[in-house]
Amino acid sequence: MRPRIGERLWAWAVWTLVGFFVLNLLAMIGSVVVNSFGTRWFNTWLPAGYTSQWYTLAWNEFQLPDILLVTAEVVGAVVLISGAIGVPAAYAMARRNFPGKQAVMFLFLLPLLVPPITYGIPMATVLYQAHLAGTIWGVILANLVPTVPFVILIMIPFVEQIDPRVEAAARVFGAGLARLFLQVLVPLLTPGILAALLLVLVRTIAMFELTFLTSGPTSQTLVVALYYAVFAAGVRPGQSIDAMAVVYMITTLVWLLIALRFVNPTQIVTRAKRQ
Repeated sequence: MRPRIGERLWAWAVWTLVGFFVLNLLAMIGSVVVNSFGTRWFNTWLPAGYTSQWYTLAWNEFQLPDILLVTAEVVGAVVLISGAIGVPAAYAMARRNFPGKQAVMFLFLLPLLVPPITYGIPMATVLYQAHLAGTIWGVILANLVPTVPFVILIMIPFVEQIDPRVEAAARVFGAGLARLFLQVLVPLLTPGILAALLLVLVRTIAMFELTFLTSGPTSQTLVVALYYAVFAAGVRPGQSIDAMAVVYMITTLVWLLIALRFVNPTQIVTRAKRQ
């Protein structure tokens, strides 16, 4: 009886902590959303009135159309280039054994394990010296540093699940390397490719440090523009900043939900542990 009572108490404690965390998270998000529509909100549970004018103000004051366009360009380029480099590299790492392979894998892990700010500052210095920082291409190059290894590490288990005899059969029937990759491997790897690229998309939208260090006035993504809106000089209505934060949250949440539609994070962790 005592072990069962202990287990029940432990379960109640865990669920209480989880519930407390979720409740606080929903309360913080809800307060931002409600305030983005509120006219005045001081010492009451709810605002005195509601309006959508703060979204119009944020749209015009913070130049959201231009920022969303830059964000789409940066994210689109990072996703395409990461996939074009990462998928073939993952195939090579999964199918080939060569001296120093473990060292190469360790190098791939470094940008994912080390905080971006630690290598972002020297990288930004190099990009400024090359006259790339402050441009959209500088932002793209900076974001490729963690995303290409991210694609490689996700895709390696997917490649290793494909039976090498399938590739051997394709070669027997005359398929060259390019044809083998495009017509045989890519269709089989499509779930993994979609999962990796969608997660890269969400990661790039939310990447603040590297984008902040390498962006300029015309190359800010949504998360950096939100930061400048909060800390820039001058007086701005808090509701308009909250409206911009809601736009950022919705943009990220939509793509995250799409990503989770194609990939289960626990499955990726399980596959990685089996290797």
